[in-house]
Amino acid sequence: MAEYINDSGASIERKIISVSTKRQLTIPQKYFEALGFGNEAECILQKGGLLIRPVREANSGEFAVEILADLISQGYEGTELLEKFTQYSRAVRPAVEKMMKEAYEYVKSGKGEATRAELFSLEE
Repeated sequence: MAEYINDSGASIERKIISVSTKRQLTIPQKYFEALGFGNEAECILQKGGLLIRPVREANSGEFAVEILADLISQGYEGTELLEKFTQYSRAVRPAVEKMMKEAYEYVKSGKGEATRAELFSLEE
């Protein structure tokens, strides 16, 4: 492993890894554990490179409070609340993936001037 400083002054760790004849990569254990990889990885094609990062579960709490608050305001409670919460929670990830695909297709089409970074920015 080699370490160097990038243009913004951040320390970057770099490691060359092999690609198998089946196009498979092995993520070094240190990186795998540090980034919290599970059973899935997300691959993103970027200007001349590939970004590989762990898949984060969309229903891992990010929307839980909002879902619960909405269901409670609708009058659900007890077992019925739990059933509805489970149903809505399972629908979050496919909905987010659909929105991401639509945004990617929009950027790829060239119809707009927004970049992927702008579309997925957390800043308002």
